[in-house]
Amino acid sequence: MISILAIFAFTACNNPTANEENADKPVVKKEIKSEKKASAKSEASTEVKSEAAKTEKSAVAHSETETNQAQGQKILLSTKYGDMTILLYDETPKHRDNFIKLVNDGFYNGTLFHRVIRSFMIQGGDPDSKGAAPDQRLGMGGPGYTIEAEFSPAFIHKKGALSAARQGDQQNPEKRSSGSQFYVVQGKKATADELNRLAPRTGAIYTTDQIKTYQQIGGTPFLDNQYTVFGEVIDGLDVIDKIAAVKTKPGDRPVEDIKMTMKLIEN
Repeated sequence: MISILAIFAFTACNNPTANEENADKPVVKKEIKSEKKASAKSEASTEVKSEAAKTEKSAVAHSETETNQAQGQKILLSTKYGDMTILLYDETPKHRDNFIKLVNDGFYNGTLFHRVIRSFMIQGGDPDSKGAAPDQRLGMGGPGYTIEAEFSPAFIHKKGALSAARQGDQQNPEKRSSGSQFYVVQGKKATADELNRLAPRTGAIYTTDQIKTYQQIGGTPFLDNQYTVFGEVIDGLDVIDKIAAVKTKPGDRPVEDIKMTMKLIEN
């Protein structure tokens, strides 16, 4: 399956998981929990306290307002839980152009969000999920090619980030992305202390604004510099929460299928 280092060492080949042998129990997710416990007593810097005082609602509203003014190709992703508007980054042209092509070709229409983990991410893009049987294992499908990683310190795994799933490091040391599988981050809030603890592992160096973003709206910072972030949800963050809250079965597939359709939004 394609996974995410925590879910994507991606659990199967194309998931972000931290431990591919235990894909349904993301290692990164567990590490974050333990780090939060360890840092609970050290969360008391003046800056952190001052930022924590801001409401998540106002932070999200500011983020969406600011990003909606950004230029770039936008995608409308529709589900039974609502619509998400996604902005693709021009700074990741290989991923942008590939995603646009697949959307134009109708590749994603009828595919499922086949892997959902609350407080982590929602994953889709497996063509094998179209019309899949309820007990069918998903997460291994793709268009038959991978994409060169396009990491950028400017793009972090904040809530709403659109990132490419991939096979784990052992099989994929270059961290090449799946040709079609992706995930959208839900995550959880992180303190400045937690980000500092993660930095030696991820190599991430955060700006003041990025730290504030993780403090205010959350994300999955343990995936930074590990999976390519190539866009973000600029409208419809609440849809991520609705999908992430659904009941799932072993393997993290939703009990009830969540189909998607996508189309380009004319600028």
